[in-house]
Amino acid sequence: MEGKFMHALQYDSYGGGAAALKHVEVPIPSPSKGEVLIKSEAISINPIDWKIQKGMLRLLRMPFKFPFIPCTDVAGDVVEVGHEVKNFKPGDKVVAILGHTMGGSLAEYCVAEENLTVLRPPQVSAMDAAGLPVAGLAALMALTQSAEVELDQTGSRKNILITAASGGVGHYAVQLAKLGNAHVTATCGARNLDLVKGLGADEVLDYNTPEGAALKSPSGKKYDAVIHCAPAFPWSVFERNLSETGKVVDITPGVGSIWTSIMKKLTFSKKKLVPMYLVPKGEDLENLVRMLKEGKLKTIIDSKYRFSEGKDAWAKSMDCHATGKIIVEL
Repeated sequence: MEGKFMHALQYDSYGGGAAALKHVEVPIPSPSKGEVLIKSEAISINPIDWKIQKGMLRLLRMPFKFPFIPCTDVAGDVVEVGHEVKNFKPGDKVVAILGHTMGGSLAEYCVAEENLTVLRPPQVSAMDAAGLPVAGLAALMALTQSAEVELDQTGSRKNILITAASGGVGHYAVQLAKLGNAHVTATCGARNLDLVKGLGADEVLDYNTPEGAALKSPSGKKYDAVIHCAPAFPWSVFERNLSETGKVVDITPGVGSIWTSIMKKLTFSKKKLVPMYLVPKGEDLENLVRMLKEGKLKTIIDSKYRFSEGKDAWAKSMDCHATGKIIVEL
């Protein structure tokens, strides 16, 4: 599609929030070796997207360059394939995750790597699929790799706490933990208590109550793992609720949690804090899409926006009170 243009949203520098996003016309990108060009049908916005805009990851060279088209989650149709692409052809319906350094999905078209793109079956809508990549993969990685929950239920039953359980990562984590036969305690706001219970949580705490702030299981269980999806929390609160070898998996680690993690290692503590950094794999995304198809997993959609309302979707994400996923439709 060389020489043709597309609509996109981009920003030119760090900061500025939703107001700094500009609707622009830019050339449609061309897929390189091992890449596919996707015509976007639905895009998901994640907190990491506006955190990059704020400059919180500038030391990691995110974004790689300005001007920058943000976002990495996309579902749509393959319209062109690059050299040596073997698994896709024009017309295939797919879902993909792009690299955060390059971004690019908040646009009519984007380029994705073949190995981070998977087919989307007709039983799975573009909007449901678009919510999966960052949030679903983070939940899956936190549970299966860090917390060592076996989704095939072959391991011992674990007691898991999931904070911010009604959010993007949290609502997937609750469902995946239950697939792994875990006993799930979850925290969320009062308005989402029934929703999180409906996702399978065994115990749900309102984080605005003294019990919720203390993270204490109503049944008195100690947690084998905490999937921490909320802002920074005092280690002392986690520690008294952990089992002897319990761990806290922090999916959005800051300086404080990284320092705590180091100190726990230096003191040879059996209770650990594990900062988690998403390493996306195509086979994991394929498994999540399969779970959606089979009805074992569902995407909760907080709100849908037209592409022309992309700034409003960005502002909604920055408000940090979404229940589930924020989707931009094209």
